[in-house]
Amino acid sequence: MIYNEWYEEHAKKHAAIMKKLEGLDEYDIVQYFIFENMVEKEPDFCELYATNTKCHEMYELNCYMCGCPHFRFNKAPKQEEELEFHSICSISSKRGRRTVREVGDVAEVHQDCSGCTIPHGEQYIFSNFDEDWRAMMKNVKNLDL
Repeated sequence: MIYNEWYEEHAKKHAAIMKKLEGLDEYDIVQYFIFENMVEKEPDFCELYATNTKCHEMYELNCYMCGCPHFRFNKAPKQEEELEFHSICSISSKRGRRTVREVGDVAEVHQDCSGCTIPHGEQYIFSNFDEDWRAMMKNVKNLDL
């Protein structure tokens, strides 16, 4: 699945859960998105839930901001010589890294966020909270890298 497809599908999943949680306050909404609760109650939200696998190793992983607001991708990757830049971190997190995948004559460069936990802690979520996932992720897609 390409980034844009994932983004659109994930936005729909997040919105469907938010509809179920109408009437709850911000605190209870964020608590609902704790990894263990999501695995039990929303198994289709993430493909990793089927194997009870966390995408980021941290004690209290919260999935509310799955898909980081600092992640950037574009439909048409930026080309530099034999490199295609598909995604980056807008804050150049020291916990993130770039990975390179050889595809034919081109090396695809992708941002690997698995070592970064910035958007998955409650303090960050509360300071950036919006019930609309797309609003939180408004700068993520279709930008010039």
